[in-house]
Order: sequence, then structure tokens, then C-alpha cells
Amino acid sequence: MTGFDVQSFVRTRQPLWEQLERLLARCEEGGVGGLSLADARRLATLYRAVSSDLLRARGEEIDAPVVDYLNALVARAHALVHGGYRNRGSGLLRFLRVDFPRLYRREGKLVLLAAAMLLSGAALGAVGMALDPTAGGVLVPDMHAERTPVERISSEEATGGLDDGGAAAAFAGFLFTHNIRVTYLVFALGLTFGIGTAALLFYNGIPLGALAVQYHLAGEGLFFWAWILPHGVVELTVVFIAGAAGLMLARAQWAPGRRRRIDAIVAEGKDAVRLVLGGMPLLVLAGIVEATISQMHEPVVRYEWKLLVAGLLGMAVHGYLLVGGRSPDAAEAGSPGSGSRKAAPAPGQLSRTRG
Repeated sequence: MTGFDVQSFVRTRQPLWEQLERLLARCEEGGVGGLSLADARRLATLYRAVSSDLLRARGEEIDAPVVDYLNALVARAHALVHGGYRNRGSGLLRFLRVDFPRLYRREGKLVLLAAAMLLSGAALGAVGMALDPTAGGVLVPDMHAERTPVERISSEEATGGLDDGGAAAAFAGFLFTHNIRVTYLVFALGLTFGIGTAALLFYNGIPLGALAVQYHLAGEGLFFWAWILPHGVVELTVVFIAGAAGLMLARAQWAPGRRRRIDAIVAEGKDAVRLVLGGMPLLVLAGIVEATISQMHEPVVRYEWKLLVAGLLGMAVHGYLLVGGRSPDAAEAGSPGSGSRKAAPAPGQLSRTRG
């Protein structure tokens, strides 16, 4: 339309757009709850003002970069203003349903590398025990070295693994804290250029392989796998995920690219933390299974049934990780920080006018 000064419109309104963008960045970083009452009111006011500017920009056929910029701002503000606290819950569900499985698959090579580190330790423990069955005192943890496999099985099968409820609850609490501590330690040791992560994964694999061979040499392999696998298929998956997160930190240190090493660590660390946190529900599941099903033995539960439970859990967990986020509706939803947040044009782009 004649008489409309695009440059003047952009110049006078751009400070408001920038104010809204700063408020949105604060909300997306720390949540709406971090705003003061005055800032929350300001957010609503700016949202209405920029929405009006978007309609004006469309009506006056202002250049596409300006319209796209305003459209992205309004979309982000709409999600915060109208979504409120409800979106926090839906955002968490979307993360677990879509973003976490996608992140797992994106870093799949590091997950496999972490698995290889632990399994190489298991192979060493297995070979060591096979070559020298008396090496259990070195390769097997003290809590397992106190009794032979036959003695343990006789004791466990005498009660079917059903101890008193208080002991079971205490054991479950121990498992939760122990597993979380190991998981975070595997992740945090990535800051040692990955050396600590690799060493801890390898070290934790040694007793696993040694125990497996020890029970097989005693003719009790079925008991061992029925005891370990129900929780192990889930627990080891989480350990591999934590290992991959630690290796992400190591990747930032070894190959920061053109970034400063600290900047690379911060950038990789954000996704690494999300990867670890996404595995926490699986770790809780592993702890519950380990404290219940894994501790039940014959004659209460047949070992074949426990192996079936392990197989079903393994298929469910890895099906979720390999398929989650692939559906069309998930593709439209995108990740919380990407799909709805377009890059803002440079200030110079906002000032362009029609010829």
C-alpha cells in the first residue's frame, strides 16, 4: 500500500520484538515460573503487540524475512502464554516419547562403543575364570565370593528368594542409589577425556564375565542367566547410554572443532545430560525388576519364565528406543527447542524494504 514506510515500521517496532525475544529466551531456559509478576505481565503485553505487528506485516506485504521472524516469535510466545504449566508435563512426555529415542539413535555409535568397552571387560573376566577357576577371589566381588554357586543356589531355592518384606525394601533402596551413582559416575568421568568412562565400563564388565563362567563351570548357567537377565537387559542398556553420554563429553574435548574446548563441552554437555536423564525411567524400571523378579527363584518361579520376562523386557525397551519418535505426528511435533524456534534474521535483514 502506498504511504506505508516499511523502514520506519521496522525501526520503531524492532525494540519491542527484541524485548519479547529476550523474555522468551529466559522462559525457555528457566521456565515461566522464573519470571516475576511484572515480567509475566510484560510478556503477555508484548505477545499481543507483536501479534498485531505480524498481522500488519502480512497486510502490508513486508519482506518475507521480517514476516518469518515475527511469525516465529508469535508461535513461541503462544506456546508459553496459552500452554502455561500444562505444557511442562506435555513437554516432558514429548521428550520421553520423541526426543530421547531420537537422541539415542543419533548417538547410536557411541552407545555401541560403550557397550563394546564393557563387554570387552566381560570377555577378559570370562577368559580369566575359564583358564583359572580359582581366580574367583580376584575377579569376583567379595559379596559373590563368600559362597560357591552351589551354596548360593541351595540357599536361594530354600525360600524361593522370598525374604521378609523389610529386607526386600532395603535391598531395593540400595539398588536405586547404587545404580544411579554408577550411572552418573560413568557419565561424569567423560570429563577425563573419556579415559575414566572407558576404564569404569571395562572394570565393571570383568566380574560379569567371571561370574557367568563360574556358574557355567558349576553347571548352573540357567540359574545365573535367569538371575541376571530380567533386570540386566534394562540396566546394562542404561549403563551403555550413560557411557555414550560420557563419550560425548570426551568427543568435545578431543575434537572441539573451531570452538573453544569449554564451549564445545558445554554444547555437547546439554545433549549428554538429556541422554542420561532420559535413561532414568529405565533405571527405575531396572531397579524394580532387580529387587523383585530377579530375586525370585525356583520353586516359586521357573527359570524359563524369568528368561521369557527378560526377553519381553528387552524387546519392549529396545523397541521403544529404536522406534520412538518415528511416527508422522512425532515428526510434526519435533524437538522442544527446534521445530518451533526459527533462527532470527540479522538486524540488517529486518531493515530490508521492498524495491
